[in-house]
Amino acid sequence: MRYITANVRDIHIGHDSRPIVVQSMCNCDTNDIDAAVAQCLGLYEAGCSLIRLTTQGLREVESLGKIKARLHSMGIRVPLVADVHFSSEVAIAAASVADKVRINPGNFAKDHDVARSQFRVFLKECRKYGTAVRIGINHGSLGHRITELYGNTPEGMQKAMAEWVEMCMKEDFYNIVLSLKASNVPVMTKAYILLQQWMEEKGVVFPLHLGVTEAGNGDMGRIKSASGLATLLSRGIGDTIRVSLTEPPVNEVRPAGLIAGFFDSGLSPEDFLTGEKNGIPSFELHCDSHEEFIVKASCILGPMLVNKEADDFEIRCIYGDKEADKFEIEQFKSDIMQATRRRITQCEYIACPSCGRTLYDIESTFNEVKRRTSHLRGLTIAVMGCIVNGPGEMADADYGYIGEGRGKVSIYRGREAVARSVPQEKAIDVLLEIIEKDGRSKDALPPRG
Repeated sequence: MRYITANVRDIHIGHDSRPIVVQSMCNCDTNDIDAAVAQCLGLYEAGCSLIRLTTQGLREVESLGKIKARLHSMGIRVPLVADVHFSSEVAIAAASVADKVRINPGNFAKDHDVARSQFRVFLKECRKYGTAVRIGINHGSLGHRITELYGNTPEGMQKAMAEWVEMCMKEDFYNIVLSLKASNVPVMTKAYILLQQWMEEKGVVFPLHLGVTEAGNGDMGRIKSASGLATLLSRGIGDTIRVSLTEPPVNEVRPAGLIAGFFDSGLSPEDFLTGEKNGIPSFELHCDSHEEFIVKASCILGPMLVNKEADDFEIRCIYGDKEADKFEIEQFKSDIMQATRRRITQCEYIACPSCGRTLYDIESTFNEVKRRTSHLRGLTIAVMGCIVNGPGEMADADYGYIGEGRGKVSIYRGREAVARSVPQEKAIDVLLEIIEKDGRSKDALPPRG
């Protein structure tokens, strides 16, 4: 078996090296050099080892170079990743500046042959500059060619990735990292497992970047992420991780660090198992904070629930000499059952963590959407930053609130935009009106099973 290590200048990642690498992404305008440098510094000081920045145009490529130079002048050489969507021209230009470029090659052109041709040119530039590549293919952004053959499925995600990986190998380009993200935890874990199996069958295993995309915020965002990442890391799958939260980027680093530390330390669920009660496994954790509790508990229980190795559990958490109260434990239990799709008792949310393309305050908007829709049990509602990848990334959402431009929002029913250019101050009202008109209320819609 050949294991590939992707070089990201000063950091080496791959199956033959540890620790697990934690990364995050700036959510400011990349052209605001001062703001971007400040966010990079904050992330670096918090323990982030890779930082991604929105790079949607040639101006942003130039700005990325300035940000990198500013950081280097401070003695900070944390690798920077250019996040490029759709434009092969921008990706090719970014190869000379970034340490890594994140792309979905299938989005380079509507014509697949043109996309393949542009991908070859891009790889040539990356080889010239020693730039690593992350090929990222997300659930909901597979394109018609793949979905017509395989549907919008984990199998389709793996097949879409396999084509580009085989092309890289044919071009003798091995400096790649792969990701297959989804907001649905079982879909995400299945896709990565299929990809790992395919690579092992090929005899060439590339490093994988793991993440539950659009996980949301608060407890649920952390529980979703930890459950999904732990399911894969417990199998030895994964090399870099991100906990994607609709919160300030620095908030992502601590939960990701807790997850990485859990697996780097070699801990397992058996270390916390205190026995069984009526056939139900019981666990006990000693933690310093609520965040540590929900993340570590998700690392223990997430894989068991996703893999359907347990249908229920009991858990205690001790903070110093005080035990967590019953409400905290019951809320965690409800959240992780929902996150792993074992028991749906709440409204499900998909929300992007924001980036330089987002032109509204997505954090406060998302919290308000949650406040006004939390009673809609059984629905999935997406709050997305922009039109660039919002409709695709919201994948299996019933309804979507998607930024369209400054002060304007599109409201989606499934994949269909049913209201465009809605003033932001009226958008949540319009969303609720559409849900109400459709009869998708708590009383009208049974919980998903």
